[in-house]
Amino acid sequence: MSQHQPPAPDWFRRALETPQEDRGIDVENCPIHYRHWGDRGKPGLLLVHGNGAHSHWWDFIAPFFLDHYQVAALDLGGMGDSGHRKRYAVDTFTNELMSVCADAGFGDDTVIVGHSFGGFVTLQTAISYADRVRGVVLVDSPVRPPDYDWEHDPRRSPIRPKRVYPDLGTALERFRLMPPQRCDNPWVLDYIARHSLMEVEGGWMWKFDDQLFKHFRIPNQSEALSSIRCRVAVIYGQQSDLFTQDIADYMFQVLDSSVPFVAIPEARHHLFLDQPLAFVSTLRTLLAEWRHSRPDRQAPRP
Repeated sequence: MSQHQPPAPDWFRRALETPQEDRGIDVENCPIHYRHWGDRGKPGLLLVHGNGAHSHWWDFIAPFFLDHYQVAALDLGGMGDSGHRKRYAVDTFTNELMSVCADAGFGDDTVIVGHSFGGFVTLQTAISYADRVRGVVLVDSPVRPPDYDWEHDPRRSPIRPKRVYPDLGTALERFRLMPPQRCDNPWVLDYIARHSLMEVEGGWMWKFDDQLFKHFRIPNQSEALSSIRCRVAVIYGQQSDLFTQDIADYMFQVLDSSVPFVAIPEARHHLFLDQPLAFVSTLRTLLAEWRHSRPDRQAPRP
């Protein structure tokens, strides 16, 4: 990453200065770290990061929602400052989400927002804990048709083997978004990259577990999507390489007309890094509508 970058805007710095608390819990014999903003007693808003990411991706997003919510962002097992496991399973990830909600004091009116892989976990959580989730927002998290023709082998791990870099500067220069994309906000990338690394013997290394997908596979979620009962919203990047128009059309057909699909202009897969304020505005509008309207979800389709 370049040493000569424009300064972060005032709104970004103010967001990072918002008081928050780092907390930790044990979930199935693994330490799970999460960050918490706001006052207990308000409805809960849980933010779930994508593959190989961590809770700090939400540090400049969470403070915008404190008027109406207490907010938590966790590090999924095997990522960020949470512990690593020998094996990872979808039920374990969903248990991590609900365990964080319980520890944070969230009630049955909780809304979960999941980006990319975090959307996969969020969707599974809404199915498994339907009575404890008010709504879910899938953020550039595609659910593909059962007969989807993969461009890449789905059995191949999306996480590359880690290496040790001799110094922090070298490691920061190697930071890349996955899937690869351009981001015109270098101050965001620098902040995320610095929280993605840990100092180890001999230098610096990424925090994520590069063995996470050794035994873990992401199943097709088309059946799960059709059976979801809580409120649902979909936000995606208009220029996302993962969330194509064909996938958006398919998901719209499986869901129903009560589900809003919102494309963020000039945004790719990592849309709240590309267009953070547009993302905040969109999510705040969706949540405000949910607070002031009655659910109109149809029963799951057979």
